[in-house]
Formats: sequence, structure tokens, C-alpha cells
Amino acid sequence: MKRLLCLLLALAGALTLAGCHGSREQSGFTVPETFDTTRDYEITFWAKNDTNMTQVEIYKQAIEDFQALYPNITVNLRLYTDYGKIYNDVITNISTGTTPDVCVTYPDHIATYLTGENTVVPLDDLFTHEKYGLGGSALAYDGPTLEQIIPQFLTECEFAGYHYAIPYMRSTEACYVNKTYVEKLGYTLPETLTWDFIWEVSEAAMAKDGEGNFLVNGQKVLIPFIYKSTDNMMIQMLKQLDEGYSTSAGEIQLFNDTTREILYTLADQAGKETFSTFKLVGYPANFLNAGQCIFAVDSTAGATWMGSQAPLIDIAKDKLVDFETVVMTVPQFDPENPQMISQGPSLCIFNKEDPQQVLASWLFAQYLLTNEVQIAYSQTEGYVPVTSKAQESGEYQDYLSRRGEDNDLYYSVKIDAVNLLLNNTEHTFVTPVFNGSASLRNAAGQLIENVTKSVRRKQTVDDGYIQDLFQEVTDLYRLDQVESSGGKQDLGPLPAASKALLLGLGLCWAGLLAWALRDAKRKGKG
Repeated sequence: MKRLLCLLLALAGALTLAGCHGSREQSGFTVPETFDTTRDYEITFWAKNDTNMTQVEIYKQAIEDFQALYPNITVNLRLYTDYGKIYNDVITNISTGTTPDVCVTYPDHIATYLTGENTVVPLDDLFTHEKYGLGGSALAYDGPTLEQIIPQFLTECEFAGYHYAIPYMRSTEACYVNKTYVEKLGYTLPETLTWDFIWEVSEAAMAKDGEGNFLVNGQKVLIPFIYKSTDNMMIQMLKQLDEGYSTSAGEIQLFNDTTREILYTLADQAGKETFSTFKLVGYPANFLNAGQCIFAVDSTAGATWMGSQAPLIDIAKDKLVDFETVVMTVPQFDPENPQMISQGPSLCIFNKEDPQQVLASWLFAQYLLTNEVQIAYSQTEGYVPVTSKAQESGEYQDYLSRRGEDNDLYYSVKIDAVNLLLNNTEHTFVTPVFNGSASLRNAAGQLIENVTKSVRRKQTVDDGYIQDLFQEVTDLYRLDQVESSGGKQDLGPLPAASKALLLGLGLCWAGLLAWALRDAKRKGKG
């Protein structure tokens, strides 16, 4: 029996090691010690561009330059015009085992990808690998070190205890202001916009002449304040008021009294026709450039569309109105403690059966953090490079210093938007990421959209309406299911090694019990 017990304990120990190994496989993969350059690899890269051909050419050039360094790696580019379409296609392809190798995405989306089994590679071991990690000794290019990635941006890619992405570009939201009209109305722009200032100026702008034309612009159309991403609007307002939105554990806090008061305020402004949203009326830049909007909130990455001299304009030239554009932080409740959301695309890598394939994907994803790619892409719109290596380079500093030299590469509004984020990085924040956080984000914006739409339809917004709205949005985005699971991910069935471990431990305890009973019986007889 003693021999049997020792055998069972040894078996349990072996199974414990096997179970641990299975857990590592479940959460990622083992980094190969050496990249096999004798083999050929073909990887797919799904990326997003805003129908901006300059961005497309930058992607193509980056791939060409990378393939010159690694001729055994072929990168196939697939372009999308919408992050939502990338998200939907990834979800579809997870079930068929045909995910891309490298993908431009958002952390909220990755949290959902992780509900699949062994889908997205945790990158922490790759970050610090001596040869192939960030700034590794065996890289064929001059990439940034881990310390050279802006900490606030890297933090956005960490959840569930691991880094599942690397930041690619970063932006925030900005308020693009028609300063000419603000001053025409008798106001002076403050150093920091406040919500009270926005509403006061917007209401003053509604004055009309006897023929129904707005006095400030002489037109029949004016919506003083238009917000593009209402999910960000609600999230930032709650953050500024130090009110809950969600916790990292997946607890939903959105439906609170502060949210109710925000909705009442927006309903009031929508009733005065001073406020509307992108989903209800259209792109804020089009109204701003036509002199039909005074405050347009959009991403800093959208700066090339903003202003009467913008290089990218989506309305007829005869509709343009000449005015001075000023780029400011989004409106604040407390200008002494500004809060603004950090956003922008990241890069994730999908797990494959072949670790060498994953390593090839990592080498390419990491190449997109080199100065050549970071600086070139950031110059296309109001994006900020995600590394201090790029931000502090002479080339990038020269780019910033040439603000206003032309209305294309050095477009003043675009560079002002970039500087807005560079100067306020410490004031940015991100929302918790968990399985269901993408749905919660959509729900936050839906509250504002529904209230604004209801007011336009002459419906009454009162306590009963808002309580029903809370339930309607909860049901629409299945947030009750997110809350019941605490945002935790279903990791699927236990690996075979884990099952064997549990069985082995059970046998051990059974053996111990049998030995104890036999020993007790023997002593009783004695």
C-alpha cells in the first residue's frame, strides 16, 4: 500500500505539471527560441482606413519594407472602412478557425474575441523576449523598447492580467469651434470650454430675424452643438462628474441618478434645438464647414475634415463659409480637472497551431511601431504616435514646428489637434475592458440618441420615460447577462490535462483513505 501511495503521489505530481502546461497553452503559446528563416510564412493583416488613400499607401509601403527585411514572410493586406465590420468578421471567423494573423482593433472588441478558445495571444512574454521582444537583439529593424511605448497608451491594452494588444495610433476627442461666430455673438472663448458656456452660447445663437434666418449665419439652418460619438459623450460626462460607469470586474454602473440628470439636460437642449447628434443629422464637419454649427465634437483623428480650409471636405465648395477654427478640449464640468477619453486603434495577434507563424506575425506587428510607420501614418490625420521614440524624433518635431505652412500636410487645425493630445495625455482616461464592455459602450450612446430622438418627436421625457429607457437599453444590449456574469469570460471546457489532474488527485485521496482505514483496522485487531 505504501508503494501504491508513493506511485499515486508521483502520478499526481506529474499530472500537476501537465495541468499547468495545459493552462499555459490555454492562455497563449510558448515563444520559440529562434525564428526559423529557412521556412516561408504567409500572414494576413486586417486594417482600417477612412477611405484615405494616403493611409493605404503607407500600409503598402510598410509591408514592402518589412518584406525586404524578412523575404520569407509574405503579408496579405485586407482593408476595411469600419472597425465594426472588422469586429463582425473576426467573430465570424473565430468559429471557423480562419481569423487573421494580425488585426487592427479595439480592446473592447478583444475582450469578446477572448470568449473563443485560445484565440488572441497574450503578448507579455513576447514584449520581454531577449531576441524578438520590443527592441530585441535579433530584430532586423530599429524598433522601440518597452519603455519607449507611452505608458498611458500601453495600459489601455492590458486587461484580465495580460497585455493582449499593442497600441498603434492614439487620438482623443476635440471640440472644433467656429470662433468667428462665437465672437459675433459677443462672447470670448475661455481657456477651457465648459458645458455651461456651450449651452449659453448655443442658446444665444438661436436668435432669428423677421424672415426666419438665424442672425449669426444668415441661413435657415443652424444646429449650434453637434456631437459625433454619443457613447464617448456620456462616458466623459460621467467621468468628469466622478460618477460610475462600470468596474473592471464588469459591474455596470451606467444607470444612475447622474445619468438621469444628464439626459434631462440634453433633452432640454434638444427641445431648444441647440443640440443634436451625428446619427440624427449627419457628420458634424459638414455642418461646421457650411457655417451651420458652432461647436462640433469629433475625434482629433478627424481634424483633416474640420474647417473651411480643410484638405478633406465633403460638401460642395459653394457651400463653404470662411471662419476661424479653434481646436479645444471637449466641454468640462470642472475646467481645473479636465477629463478626456483616450482612444485609437491597437494591434492584436491571433493564435495559430504553428508558434513560428505567430512569431512571424509578431515581427510584423512590432514593425508597425517603428518611426518610419508611426510618423508617416500620424501625419495623415490628427493621430499621435504611440512611442516616445517617434514623438521625440527630430523628424516628428520638425513636422509639428511647420504648422500652417500649407493646408495639406501641415494643416494648422490637424497639428493643433495633435498638440491637444500631446499636451493633455496625463488628463486622458480609458474605460474598463471586459466581455460585454463593447455592448455597454453602445448602450451609453443609445441613451442620448433615444432621448434626443424622442424630443424631436415631441415625446415627453420624464422619470417614467427614463426608467423605461433604462430597461429598454438594458434589454437591447443584453446588459443583464453581462451583470449576471460579472463581465467574466466563459473559457470553455477544461483542457484534457486539467481533467486528468482532477482525476489523479481523486485517486490519491481515495488511496490515502483506503490506507488509513486498513491501518486503523489492523491496529484494532492488534
